[in-house]
Amino acid sequence: MNIDDHERFRRMTDESLAGGIADDGERLLREHLDTCTGCREYHDASNRVVAGLRGFSFEADASLNARVLSSLRRSAQRGRRRWVWSSAAAVVLTMGGTLVDLRFGDLMASVFDIQRMQVREGLLTFWIVPSLCVLMLFPLLPLLGKAGTRREERI
Repeated sequence: MNIDDHERFRRMTDESLAGGIADDGERLLREHLDTCTGCREYHDASNRVVAGLRGFSFEADASLNARVLSSLRRSAQRGRRRWVWSSAAAVVLTMGGTLVDLRFGDLMASVFDIQRMQVREGLLTFWIVPSLCVLMLFPLLPLLGKAGTRREERI
């Protein structure tokens, strides 16, 4: 029997202890445990852990749930505010780079003794295009986050 089969039986053990295994799966697991010492030891150790956890309990304050939800809402609001400010900064940087190119490109070219086109290419490459990419990325971030969450839920 290969390692994948043992891993499958260990997963079946976990499902069995959680109460989520079918009768034929339970029978197949019992048959395997009768012949496999390693899986039987895993099953026995898991049983001991579950038995130990059954005696574990704690009491929580009734207002704990409300405080946790309130904290999560505040955190989400701070995240939205941060997102809005970052988007605004990207807009300002994009517009600022364009304005610098249009208003001061000739002056910069003469100060640095380079051609006007080199100034324009430099500003486009290192300022305007990166800030424009960031500006376009921000509206996509919430969508990408939701897509990642949906993918994790399916797994």
